[in-house]
Amino acid sequence: MVWKYGNPVQIEFGVDSFNRLSELIGNRRYALVTYGESFFDELASRLKETAGAAVLIVNDVAPNPDYRLLAEQTGRFAKLERQPDVIVALGGGSVIDSAKVFAAAGGDFGKIRTFLESQQGADLLSATPIIAVPTTAGTGSEVTCWGTVWDEARGKKYSLARPNLYPTHAVVDPRLMLGKPQLLTISTGLDALSHALESLWNVNNNPVSANHAVSAARNILDVLPKLVKDLGNIELRSRMAMAALFAGLAFSNTKTAIAHSLSYPITLRHGVQHGIACSFSLPMVLRSVQGVGGICEDSLKQIFGADLMRGADELEDFLGRLGISSNPAAYKIDHREWRLLIEDSLQGERGRNFLGSGEQLIEASQMLRLPTTRTA
Repeated sequence: MVWKYGNPVQIEFGVDSFNRLSELIGNRRYALVTYGESFFDELASRLKETAGAAVLIVNDVAPNPDYRLLAEQTGRFAKLERQPDVIVALGGGSVIDSAKVFAAAGGDFGKIRTFLESQQGADLLSATPIIAVPTTAGTGSEVTCWGTVWDEARGKKYSLARPNLYPTHAVVDPRLMLGKPQLLTISTGLDALSHALESLWNVNNNPVSANHAVSAARNILDVLPKLVKDLGNIELRSRMAMAALFAGLAFSNTKTAIAHSLSYPITLRHGVQHGIACSFSLPMVLRSVQGVGGICEDSLKQIFGADLMRGADELEDFLGRLGISSNPAAYKIDHREWRLLIEDSLQGERGRNFLGSGEQLIEASQMLRLPTTRTA
């Protein structure tokens, strides 16, 4: 077996690790990318007291970073006399993805657009260092070198992927995740579960990413149902943050696969939140990969047991207990559209990472059953 694994991000994990952020910034000029909510305003004020004022604050990040808004936000960087020495991304995946766009744009979104649409002009892109401070447990963007960019006007999704866009540091403080509402906790947690599983049924899987994925998935399956009933529990938040981080470390080397490829048009066309869109199909995919062997099947059996068909039923029931249906009809996707989505997604960039059989996936898509319960 020949494989490789690498991740350059220095991770600072632990309750109150946010307090180390000013030390990591040092004397550098920094821009802050975050949300415009009181919780984040308070964190920005704390940071200002210890690290000084940011040279620019971008606090109007949208859930799905889109061309139009990103272009306007990038223009604010262009107006600075000097570009920042470092960008601090304080928030969820959309914040960290946006920060990666700003880091690569150097004040000119046109360079990003050209690169995304033609894969030309990589040498013109910048690479401002990023310190990522996730406030949700799910995205994994704090330990990856790519970010999702949407062109909603044309119904397209792009991935800005550059090796020099790994954050230099990830500051993972579970205290920042306290108080997040139930639906967001579920959605981000299921996004992390998808990252873990997607790194396994993946042509790029390897022993290191698989170890991270197994640990992440087993912990999420155990912790998430408990956490949604006890949102203020710092121990459960810490375990969930650790699991999401490990899922990020897993797919940082493999990228995602078919479930994510399916999710993008579902989010664009039907408005389904990303974490739900990329996770409700997981039982279907799990049924389709029984018998593939190798790292994938060995790892999945460590998570779900020797009988993966039974494991898929249990995963469907797990989703049902969180209030998530595995039936595409629940998201207004009829039988014909679902078949076409699967066929199209197998041809997409992420779909081509899938190591399973397209025929078996389509066959598994016909196996619909009701979960045992649908209440969180």
